[in-house]
Amino acid sequence: MSRPKILMNQDLLEVVIQRLCYQLIERYAPFKKVVFIGIQPRGVFLLTELERHIKRIAPDMPWISGVIDPTFYRDDFRRGDKQLLAHPTKIPVHLDGCKVVLVDDVLFTGRTIRASLEALMEYGRPESIDLLVLINRKFTRQVPIEPAFVGKSIDQYDRQKVKVLWQKDGEGENQVVLSQE
Repeated sequence: MSRPKILMNQDLLEVVIQRLCYQLIERYAPFKKVVFIGIQPRGVFLLTELERHIKRIAPDMPWISGVIDPTFYRDDFRRGDKQLLAHPTKIPVHLDGCKVVLVDDVLFTGRTIRASLEALMEYGRPESIDLLVLINRKFTRQVPIEPAFVGKSIDQYDRQKVKVLWQKDGEGENQVVLSQE
């Protein structure tokens, strides 16, 4: 097995997240009735980073965020022997008439996003839903899902895996790697 290839180191990841924040500000300022929702578990890390950057760039900009877990809406929920564990869903407002930005780390087949869209409908009827992903794995989609905001698009093979490594408590560094499965 070969060593993972670093696609984004800490510094590049910071630049990409900052660019995404400026795109969000350009599209949604002043963030009136905009709700940012991270998909459990990995999208929540990215959502936290986006919030940190937005608060630094535009400290007076309101920020409403929540998290959603689409586990019970997945089309593969009852398949396999492995029991899936759900994470909490916390959406602080009713979504009727809101603009929702759904946040995830890696867009692969699109099935998690499809399940998340279905789960979101339990919380109201948004005016619109846009998808923000850090990594868009092109050519792997199984459902017609396309992000509005992309940190980086990658052409890759199915047997390769993209991992976003978020370090905790200041140990190590955040990075995105590509490895063989």
